[in-house]
Amino acid sequence: MAIIITDECINCGACEPECPNNAIYEGGVEWAIADGTGVKGAYTLENGTEVAAEDQNDPVEDDYYYIVPDKCTECCGFHEEPQCAAVCPVDCCVPDPEREETEEVLLARKDRLHL
Repeated sequence: MAIIITDECINCGACEPECPNNAIYEGGVEWAIADGTGVKGAYTLENGTEVAAEDQNDPVEDDYYYIVPDKCTECCGFHEEPQCAAVCPVDCCVPDPEREETEEVLLARKDRLHL
């Protein structure tokens, strides 16, 4: 499953630099698939929507840090555990129960993001 940041987030920012996919953004900040990845040109999101990798997308959350699910791999292929959860001082980086994904899916996403 992808990781989410709950509303218990204290906006410390410890998680953001730890993400190997650059999937974590400060609340209210727009995001792009190309940020911190090797993706260029068209990219198909998990919901089937095609976007330009460089396009800026609306923030997922306005008030606290958030994780873009289409960029989260739970650190598979990089680390043994999600690094955001490992460094979070308030344990608000948790698995998203609405987005259960296998290790194969997460590794395939990693491969798509890091060409």
